[in-house]
Amino acid sequence: YLMVDIGGGSTELVYGETPDSYATSISLDIGAVRLTERHLHADPPTPEQIGAAERDVRAALARATRIPLRSARTVVGVAGSVTTIVAIDLGLTEYQRDRVHHARVPVRRVSEIADGLLRSPQAQRLADHPVIHPGRIDVIGAGALILREILLASGTSELLCSEQDILDGVALSVVGGKSA
Repeated sequence: YLMVDIGGGSTELVYGETPDSYATSISLDIGAVRLTERHLHADPPTPEQIGAAERDVRAALARATRIPLRSARTVVGVAGSVTTIVAIDLGLTEYQRDRVHHARVPVRRVSEIADGLLRSPQAQRLADHPVIHPGRIDVIGAGALILREILLASGTSELLCSEQDILDGVALSVVGGKSA
């Protein structure tokens, strides 16, 4: 299992052999806000800016040698960028937690969504996808790009989305519980 948590400043990867344990984790310096600030300055970003962002993510993943990306049979994505991309895939106009939780999205579809978001100006993103929170509209393209690159690097065929995130897991481990 590979858990992916794309934040604003960083992306956390947690790898484990079973859903209730982990073998290793790493925090990468490639969050949605950080990647946008580094590379995606135009609205919409230019192909050169997108290429630079892709290279940045790929370089970070190449340095994450203690995470066996290709060994993961299931990739679980959590947090706002992932749940927003899943909501877009589901065609939601308003966020529906129960539909997003445990939804599966093919990597091909994640890639299509990322490409569409990156090619659209922010105003068009919001018009086309009202499920995107207005505060996320400027960074969702970077979040989608990060997710796409991780999925491609893992070789998985689909993403499994969870509304339970890494903080839920930490809290459960403190009290000795198991997550659902």
